[in-house]
Amino acid sequence: VQLQAYGGGLVQAGGSLRLSCAASGRTFSTYSMGWFRQAPGKERELVAAISRSGGSTSYADFVKGRFTISRDNAKSTVYLQMNSLKPEDTAVYYCAAASPSYPWSIVVRTTQYDYWGQGTQVTVSS
Repeated sequence: VQLQAYGGGLVQAGGSLRLSCAASGRTFSTYSMGWFRQAPGKERELVAAISRSGGSTSYADFVKGRFTISRDNAKSTVYLQMNSLKPEDTAVYYCAAASPSYPWSIVVRTTQYDYWGQGTQVTVSS
């Protein structure tokens, strides 16, 4: 599956952005999806994950209550709504598809996803 992430940009602290990730192919609904981020000099970290049906979601503690992950399987797209943005949210954000063989317990704690988008820059100014 090929993934194309977009929607990043420059926003002031307290603002909002909505990231989108469009997937190619007709098997999108077989993949749990995740949004990751990587700031300069830091390791890539999982921000949020969503199950194949969208019925389950998981968030890193540092975005709980501010970010919302969702998906539309009919449109083969996963979203990340980011509210109350902080300067420390500045990073390149990536969408990724987990192996269909992964149980949910693995999806929410691994960075070893199978397919990755190209990343979109999010910059939050103070």
